[in-house]
Amino acid sequence: MFKDIKESRITLTQLMLPSHSNFSGKIHGGFILGLMDQIAFACASKHSRNYCVTASVNKVDFLNPIEVGELITLKASVNYTGRTSMVIGVRVESENIQTGEKKHCNSSYFTMVAKDENGHNISVPGLKLNNKDSIRRFARSIERQKESKQRTNRFKSSEFNLEEYLDLFKNQNAKLEF
Repeated sequence: MFKDIKESRITLTQLMLPSHSNFSGKIHGGFILGLMDQIAFACASKHSRNYCVTASVNKVDFLNPIEVGELITLKASVNYTGRTSMVIGVRVESENIQTGEKKHCNSSYFTMVAKDENGHNISVPGLKLNNKDSIRRFARSIERQKESKQRTNRFKSSEFNLEEYLDLFKNQNAKLEF
């Protein structure tokens, strides 16, 4: 079975309150991450029609601060489907209610795994790729998976070759003492 990306898309808009702020008066990154995880869960569960868990989050960069009193809109869609997992793309934008100015604050990728009622991994529907953006996002997820595996293998303690990396430390704020 294959599903259209539009069938699982989720959008959430929320007003940012003082209780969501950190000590500098900006919205706390942890609060935003929690909302991102919730919307990724909702999107993955809607696609799979099963309970889903977060397996990993790929690259979280906070691009612009979010102010108290702004509206944030989170958008989530399925970018990739494997056998039991899905990559959910999440985009966060803020909007100043008074000026209408919008800012892109974050984009991240959540790998979610579908579970059955006993907690075992369960197959998910495939994805219909019907435009250039959906194909690009799917391909990007495949490449990101390959890069992650290569990075993990290269830095495994059993595979790590210290001599290959010593030059990297020359201009770094670190002192090698071994």
